[in-house]
Amino acid sequence: MNLKKLVLGAGAAAMLATGIAASSTAMAAGHEKGIYVPLLTYRTGPFAGSGTPTANGLHDYLTMLNERDGGIGGVKLIVEECETGYNAQKGVECYEGTKGKGAVVYNPYSTGITLQLIPKAPVDKIPILSMGYGLSATAVGEKFPWTFNAPSTYWSQMSAIIKYIDSNGGVKGKKIGFIYLDVGYGREPIPLLDELSKEMGFDVVKIPVGVKEMQNQSSHWLQVRKERPDWMIMWGWGAMNPTAIKEAAKIRYPMDKFIGVWWSGGNVDVVPAGAGAKGYKSANFHGTGTEFGAIQDILKHVVKAGKSQAKEEDVGANFYNRGVMNAVLIAEAIRTAQEVTGKKQITGEDMRKGLENLKITAERLKEIGLEGFTNPITVTCKDHAGAHPIYIQQWDGKAWSKVSDWIEPMKDRVRPKLVAAAEKYVADKPGWQTQTCE
Repeated sequence: MNLKKLVLGAGAAAMLATGIAASSTAMAAGHEKGIYVPLLTYRTGPFAGSGTPTANGLHDYLTMLNERDGGIGGVKLIVEECETGYNAQKGVECYEGTKGKGAVVYNPYSTGITLQLIPKAPVDKIPILSMGYGLSATAVGEKFPWTFNAPSTYWSQMSAIIKYIDSNGGVKGKKIGFIYLDVGYGREPIPLLDELSKEMGFDVVKIPVGVKEMQNQSSHWLQVRKERPDWMIMWGWGAMNPTAIKEAAKIRYPMDKFIGVWWSGGNVDVVPAGAGAKGYKSANFHGTGTEFGAIQDILKHVVKAGKSQAKEEDVGANFYNRGVMNAVLIAEAIRTAQEVTGKKQITGEDMRKGLENLKITAERLKEIGLEGFTNPITVTCKDHAGAHPIYIQQWDGKAWSKVSDWIEPMKDRVRPKLVAAAEKYVADKPGWQTQTCE
């Protein structure tokens, strides 16, 4: 387990050694006065290309709040990164090694790690925030009081992508290829995809990509060339994505019919493919670029001040902003917890209340310098995800551009399936903690 202490605040500059706030003299985080937020990140391994900018965005927004505002509600944030390498076992080790320090929330950044932590959360009374990933069924708050996956589940996202395809020529009678990383993350939306294919009358060709095959997909794309699907959907991450885009270009698959999950839409995914990536699409739920006030404050107080590992030119890229988006949910949930409980120094139990009462309005987004960055977000006792809309973006060879309106998920189809999946998950777990929502 590799921990990097980030004691964030006015004195952070004095502790910088290699571009990251690392304290070798500070007291253990659990004994310091502050709100302890551990970050399970991965800056190494085959997924580092995507994991690093996301980690930077997470770290930099929280640092900015300390540098600009002195923390949240007058209490500084104490952040500690733990390197998981996107490995479930290491993720659990990070969790076990940090939970006793007063952790208020965990962001696993891996569906595999999330699945391991879901049963631990109610025991340790520390909520899990798997923002837009993880087990889709945890959106059902009655069955999963301690796990949250706002702003939307993988199932809702898949339904919105299918809805987008349906609005561009229809899906009935069509063939849709689904290429996915063959781990829990990639397999997560398959049950919904199978049901939608039956209900809406399209065929699905599943193409699993093993972790060891991520950078050698020639046989997978030979299958695509043979099957000739009308559309391709990709549930990839890390090195899998640019490899798939390169292979798609090699067989001259029409890029405007190739759509990635929102974890397959970063600059790191398309730039390596060069001109061949032009026209590729992916889902998204937040803005890109640096024109937002909060991003400008990050540049001023963190990046240009030498308190970030990110290069200035990397700020505003999709996955960097994804980390910012995640940090916004953390910060606003902390603020809500303080308001709901009347306490400044909150606990994990308080944070759960903050997440369950989270309401980020358009007015609030404007207040925090993120007007137009994302849709308003509401989380409730019953709905821990919110089924918020997504949009489709497209790579023009130099930048991403929004090419669709906001697309609402198929709530009427998805919610009953989420409830059924949640009930199935807890059915064989006697003593599982549930709750009653009004």
